[in-house]
Amino acid sequence: MPVSRLTLTDFRSYPSALIEPGAGFVLLSGENGAGKTNLLEAVSLLSPGRGLRGAALSDMARIGGEGGFAVAARLAEADIGTGTVPTAPERRQVRINSAPASVNSLSERLSVLWLTPAMDRLFLGSAGDRRRFLDRLVLALQPSHAHHSSRYEAAMRSRNKLLADDRIPDPSWLAALEQQMAEHGASIGDARAHTVAELERRLEESPEDEFARASIQIGGWEQADLAEQLRQARGRDAAAGRATVGPHRQDLLVLHRAKQMDAARSSTGEQKALLLGLVLAHAELVTERRGEPPILLLDEVAAHLDPKRRAALFARLEGRGQVWMTATEAALFEGVGTATRFHVEGGSVSAS
Repeated sequence: MPVSRLTLTDFRSYPSALIEPGAGFVLLSGENGAGKTNLLEAVSLLSPGRGLRGAALSDMARIGGEGGFAVAARLAEADIGTGTVPTAPERRQVRINSAPASVNSLSERLSVLWLTPAMDRLFLGSAGDRRRFLDRLVLALQPSHAHHSSRYEAAMRSRNKLLADDRIPDPSWLAALEQQMAEHGASIGDARAHTVAELERRLEESPEDEFARASIQIGGWEQADLAEQLRQARGRDAAAGRATVGPHRQDLLVLHRAKQMDAARSSTGEQKALLLGLVLAHAELVTERRGEPPILLLDEVAAHLDPKRRAALFARLEGRGQVWMTATEAALFEGVGTATRFHVEGGSVSAS
């Protein structure tokens, strides 16, 4: 479901902005620091989570503004708004058709996927980075994943706090928290496993093209009787100050399919192609499963591809829903057909 109207108020570098993108390619060009990525970040906030930068909400409010911000979007069937107020800069508010709504309910309206330069080192980064990446893939297919994740995290924080107390913890309270972790953890593990299996199938069946195909699986923790695992690990977890077993320990393992080589050992160019191919395959899976394509946010992707891969990317994205792309030069979009084009400069956006 494409965004047909986007309005910003006191968001990042924008005192105010209004753009009306088309349903296909949305191309943003402008110098570094002009505010292109800020626009993508605003769109990313139309889904649960902290957006494509993972920033604190208070950092999104414009410097010199009143302390809050607002992002509003019109979809085919709904008006969505999110932001904060100056008196509660870290409390995110959401409205759908003017009525208050939960943040997690956004995933029921649309799915948003993104690829940014900061993700180029995903395969070399931490398991936590890859786990968060995997969870965004899962969320696009199973909106309830956000609920189970938030409930699991809340129960785990309470258990960690209880174990860290100098007093002997109430065993019945511990057991109740561990049971909550087990119930929500099972849903998290099932959703991840199902998404990875479906995506692996699609990757395996995909034809060879300019983007290397990945092979993926989950490691780090295998589903079992989590409540019992947690009960047995109480002493170890108390000493470690954290839960040492559970879905929060999982990792997304990625191989270069053709070479059967760990993605982390692939060249920089191969890693970029693997990641992009993975995101594109997932977007196709979302379209197949949800009956509509996700919104894709591709930040400075064209600049890091050679002309051959750039042309292949544009061809693969043609007719695949709304795709937002940024570049420092409009010439990098050469070869894109029908598109809505904007020039970004100094916190303002104009049609080009």
